[in-house]
Amino acid sequence: MAFTNYSSLNRAQLTFEYLHTNSTTHEFLFGALAELVDNARDAEATRIDIFTERKEDLRGGFLLCFLDDGAGMDPSEAASVIQFGKSAKRSPESIQIGQYGNGLKSGSMRIGKDFILFTKKADTMTSLFLSRTFHEEEGIDEVIVPLPTWNSHTREPITEDMEKFAIETELIYKYSPFKSEQEVMEQFRKISGESGTLVVVFNLKLMDNGDPELDVISDPKDIQMAGTPPERTKPERRSFRAYAAVIYIDPRMRIFLHGDKVQTKRLSCCLYKPRMYKYTSNRFKTRAEQEVKKAEHMAKIAEEKAREAESKARALELRLSGDVTRESRVTLRQVQNTAITLRREADVKKRMKEAKQRALKEPKELNFIFGVNIEQRELDGMFVYNCSRLIKMYEKVGPQLEGGMACGGVVGVVDVPYLVLEPTHNKQDFADAKEYRHLLKAMGEHLAQYWKDVGIAQKGIIKFWDEFGYLSANWNQPPSSELRYKRRRAMEIPTTIQCDQCLKWRTLPFQLSAVEKTFPERWVCSMNPDPEQDRCEAPEQKQKLPLGVLKKDTISHEEKKKQLSEKIRQQQEKLEAMQKTSSVCSQADLKKLPLDVSSRPTAESSPSLSRPPRPRSPPLPAVLKNVPIRSPPPKMNSQMRKPLPVGPMVSSPKVSSISLKGEASTSRAQSHTTAIVKPNNAAVKTPARTVLPPKLAPPFAQHNSKSQHEILSAKCSKTSVPKKPMPIKMPLLSSIRKRNSNLISRNEEEVDDQALMQKQERAKRPKIVEIKQEKKDTNEVVVETTLQTSRGDPVYPGLQTHLPVLSTSNERHSQLSDSTGEEELPSHKSAQKDKGLHVEVRVNKEWFTGRVTAVELGKHAVRWKVKFDYVPTDTTPRDRWVEKGSEDVRLMKPPSPEHQTPDTQRYIEPSTSDNTPIEPDTTEPSANHGTMDLLVQTLRNCLRYFLPPNFPVSKNELSSMNAEDLVSLPLKEYFKQYEVGLQNLCNSYQTRADARAKVFEENLRNSEKKLRETEDKLQKLRTNIVALLQKVQEDIDINTDDELDAYIEDLITKGDSAD
Repeated sequence: MAFTNYSSLNRAQLTFEYLHTNSTTHEFLFGALAELVDNARDAEATRIDIFTERKEDLRGGFLLCFLDDGAGMDPSEAASVIQFGKSAKRSPESIQIGQYGNGLKSGSMRIGKDFILFTKKADTMTSLFLSRTFHEEEGIDEVIVPLPTWNSHTREPITEDMEKFAIETELIYKYSPFKSEQEVMEQFRKISGESGTLVVVFNLKLMDNGDPELDVISDPKDIQMAGTPPERTKPERRSFRAYAAVIYIDPRMRIFLHGDKVQTKRLSCCLYKPRMYKYTSNRFKTRAEQEVKKAEHMAKIAEEKAREAESKARALELRLSGDVTRESRVTLRQVQNTAITLRREADVKKRMKEAKQRALKEPKELNFIFGVNIEQRELDGMFVYNCSRLIKMYEKVGPQLEGGMACGGVVGVVDVPYLVLEPTHNKQDFADAKEYRHLLKAMGEHLAQYWKDVGIAQKGIIKFWDEFGYLSANWNQPPSSELRYKRRRAMEIPTTIQCDQCLKWRTLPFQLSAVEKTFPERWVCSMNPDPEQDRCEAPEQKQKLPLGVLKKDTISHEEKKKQLSEKIRQQQEKLEAMQKTSSVCSQADLKKLPLDVSSRPTAESSPSLSRPPRPRSPPLPAVLKNVPIRSPPPKMNSQMRKPLPVGPMVSSPKVSSISLKGEASTSRAQSHTTAIVKPNNAAVKTPARTVLPPKLAPPFAQHNSKSQHEILSAKCSKTSVPKKPMPIKMPLLSSIRKRNSNLISRNEEEVDDQALMQKQERAKRPKIVEIKQEKKDTNEVVVETTLQTSRGDPVYPGLQTHLPVLSTSNERHSQLSDSTGEEELPSHKSAQKDKGLHVEVRVNKEWFTGRVTAVELGKHAVRWKVKFDYVPTDTTPRDRWVEKGSEDVRLMKPPSPEHQTPDTQRYIEPSTSDNTPIEPDTTEPSANHGTMDLLVQTLRNCLRYFLPPNFPVSKNELSSMNAEDLVSLPLKEYFKQYEVGLQNLCNSYQTRADARAKVFEENLRNSEKKLRETEDKLQKLRTNIVALLQKVQEDIDINTDDELDAYIEDLITKGDSAD
């Protein structure tokens, strides 16, 4: 059908409101600026200048300008700019960044309301003006773009319609910052070369407070994101200079901000121990499938056109078979040529389709590069590029998602081709989220492998970072600025800099003088101290990266069986712990009991049916058998109950009942007091256990009529409260600690028996000597104390009193279980101090870091529960029980106390056992003379071994030095001379190697030259032989060297047979 048949149909129209809608795709403002930088790079520009000009009459107060020396645009290319979605860069094999034909419009409209473009190419100068202000004031709904063109030499208009040209220039003079032709020509003169482009954005977007979104005042050499605090913000999210430094994976364009050059980086060259991993996968098919469908469609159309042309040619040939006129032959030849051309195009499209179909089945290969950022360890994560353009940064993967120290500080880099993953229009994400997540998962697996390969965890993570000057326990703190740490970091990362002329990257040799050196802004190859790389003609050296391999963890049958046995053992221990009698403090604790509890017991149900029977208590000690037992007092309301007074030292919340429990053993081991303290607004259900002195123990009304178990049952009932309660006071934790320390010092002074006898009266008063605080849940604290006399004897070795804390009237109390024994308590307390220790545990022949979260005191050994910082989730559990002191566990070095933050410092409670004698201090220097002499001798040997040749102190003098002389030795000068000598030695080795390499290269060139000469001689000889044979036998036909060799061999063979 002819095109005129569609002239009456509706057409889609683009309103000027779409300019704003299209710009909202850029949530990240620096991404909008990067769109204009990308256009300069795609135009093969070697330099782009980004600067501002003050214009107080415009919104925002300044113009934002982008000037590059790229290829520029002619009038027809500039006209394609205003066509949304049209791009000449779009092709599957393209390495250019632009693909959608939308970046200039969306990016500039996100920065401001208007922009004007000036471009030069060949003999033309073109201006393009896109303004929302113009459309708003004129009330125009369509998008109108003035596009005048001038001759670059004569400055005359290039147009066939002068009226149209006059309207376009008038609109530019009226609505742009340039009000005359002279000002417009000044903008063209800023493009100094024969080609280039200048983009000026004005009427900038403002924040709610009226300030522009881009801050160009705070730092005159930078463009910053206004309103973004520097704390807890990545530098690339706040500073455009920092963002532009890493925006390209292999920068080949100089970027200047306000005239100051941006020091661009190649991230892989800025990392410690970089390593590359090749990753192959068949998962990335979305983009390839789209290209295959497109190729199939194009091949189908081309095949139909070719068949139609061939059919037309055959029909015309049959029709003109009898016509031999010249015009008929010319017409037929044209039709046939058209059919041949279309057939060739169809064949090409078919081969392209087949190639893309094969490529769809082939796996895609990516290169992952990992390294440690020892300059700023808090800046870690994955940098994902697409066609060399940064898309995502600081993406946490694999072990980094755990939040521990494993893989902390590691940076990953990957460049994803356009055929593997397609970016979104704003170039801040990827279109296929599923495939992108698969990419991040693969990077996480390779990151874990890299962490194993570099062996940082095996050596000690904290020790590794201490080596480079990270002395603070705060991860975000910068490294130390001491010169020795700066040198240490500089030795591991060579300086890589780009030549300002040839744009090649050069790696400089390490020099001590270059540690704190600032390189000039315009650095060229002639400044390179390396003689092999001190000229622009020298080829660029490629970075040599060691290749790593992802090793899948394979678990043997024995290891699987061992892990299964370990899990079974852990479950059995949990079951045994649940079957033991435990205190019921809440409904959650009730559910944890190994009983089938479906609902609360009713009021009529017996207490014995609502909970398991309590184990029988041990018999009372002999001292209590004759104590009279008092009958239980009358019932009282739970709200009117008051605490029982025990003494001025002990205070507690409201007490509901008192329960007594005897101990069978009569040893002098300390008894314990446990009180559960909760906030005032929380329900308290956990009973407290207290040991009372003899005077404070409640009297008994009966002697031998009841057993101890019956007494406890009566005392622990809900309504059993003494008629005259004795108030009990529990001191605050701070006061308990103070009295604890006072008691320790007091007991140390009381060493003779006479002093003990004089203070026997005070011994009747209980004193608190040990406090242990441990969280049971988020709302309760267990305070465990020991009551004893000043002599260290327990107040009552076998008597313990349970003090359940007052709760609501309908809550149920459960008594605490018996203690595990007096002999185990001190070891249990000391074992609990291991909580929070940083340890390393060996699992499947690999060491993993973690923290002790629980301690269990067994019959034969102490067991730690270690929660790992990171382990592979498919092979190793998140935590594990290990035995303390075994070969599979070892302690890690903690951070230095002076560098610990308050939240990381562990409180170490002093020992409070008065039964343990104080050992004399054996750390005095007098006890270590032998060790000191050995250290001095070792130091002397080391200094003599590494002694520099020109050092003022000789080896004999060093041998006779004592410790005081060694302290005064100028070690700084010693190591300086040693480093200089070592550097000279390395340089001499390098010089020898370079000389030998030159000799080998010269020999190789001579050999290649001789080989070429020999080949030329051989070729001439063959030519002469062919000429000779043709003279002897004229009908001979030899066209190739192989035919000649075969012919000569055949002649020789025939000659031998004839003989």
